[in-house]
Amino acid sequence: MPFDFNVLFEAMPAILFALTFHEYAHAWAAWRLGDPTAQKMGRLSLNPLVHLDPAGTIMLVITVMSGFGLGWAKPVPVDPTYLRNPRKDMVWIALAGPMANLVLAFLLGGILTYFGSDLGETLSKMVRYGLVINLALAFFNLLPIPPLDGSRVLKGVLPIAQAQRFGQLEMYGPVMLIGLIVVDQILRLGIIRIWIGLPMQISLELMNKLFSSL
Repeated sequence: MPFDFNVLFEAMPAILFALTFHEYAHAWAAWRLGDPTAQKMGRLSLNPLVHLDPAGTIMLVITVMSGFGLGWAKPVPVDPTYLRNPRKDMVWIALAGPMANLVLAFLLGGILTYFGSDLGETLSKMVRYGLVINLALAFFNLLPIPPLDGSRVLKGVLPIAQAQRFGQLEMYGPVMLIGLIVVDQILRLGIIRIWIGLPMQISLELMNKLFSSL
């Protein structure tokens, strides 16, 4: 598939901001719950440069120009020893990233609803990309596979014994995640599409009903 530089121009700003706001939310939640680690490392920032991973960024540029986006940012460091209730607080820190993306998606949906006709074609496309990207990033990260946020949520709500056993899978998490994506694509199982697509569709329908009623 040929590279599409128009897609890169229109989608990359939205992707970079979605990733940045996602990681910022993790850092902010950790800081609010008592862990200064990310704040001391300069990660409590909306500057994309402090969050981007070089390899993940290169992958993101290549795949966006190919018609889809696959990349990653540097994970926010969290020291549970600073937290008052580590198991519960880690759940909230993990949820902060996806929730931030849902908030952004909601705001972008409102902008499209009320100002879409005044934005112009290019800016309207960028806002639409932002809406879809933030929803996709939120729900993809809720997959319960390490190192995604969903795995930390699951670990925090499982009984301690099961959580410890689940934690032993973390070293294999990236391989499991890549394996799931590859197998899902090759065999056309639709697991990722259903996991992300169904809640995205529901979210868009809810937004449409909400904004149309205001």
